[in-house]
Amino acid sequence: MATNLVVRNVEEDVALALKQLAASHGRSAEAEHREILRAALQRPKRQSLAEVLSRMPNVGEDADFNSRNVQE
Repeated sequence: MATNLVVRNVEEDVALALKQLAASHGRSAEAEHREILRAALQRPKRQSLAEVLSRMPNVGEDADFNSRNVQE
């Protein structure tokens, strides 16, 4: 099901930029607006720091990286 959206009070420079971008992609401003919304809302979910850290490989113990334990 499609829904109509109305965007009011858009600054003229923003509307002009949208029209120019649409023209550069060979589509209407309305189609460009839909594509911008689709792209913005379908981005992959950002991962939390905990999720990123949990996938890091185990490369040693903390002591392995202690500069005081380096033998000269």
